[in-house]
Amino acid sequence: MPSLTRALSAARGNRCDEHMTIEGKIAKAGNAKKVEEEEEEIDIDLNAPETEKAALAIQGNFRRFQKRKKDPSP
Repeated sequence: MPSLTRALSAARGNRCDEHMTIEGKIAKAGNAKKVEEEEEEIDIDLNAPETEKAALAIQGNFRRFQKRKKDPSP
């Protein structure tokens, strides 16, 4: 059934890696490396009082959102 899988994949617009050219495989690998390189490492001090206040505010808003989502009455 591999030919059926390839046919369905082609119908969806996906190219099977088996039929991808060398250039296509290199470009695909290059794009993955670019995404990894673009990620910026963010250093947040988790013990800072501002961080704790921000976390509590976010958690409170999320809990209110969940409560309103469960019971949408005003």
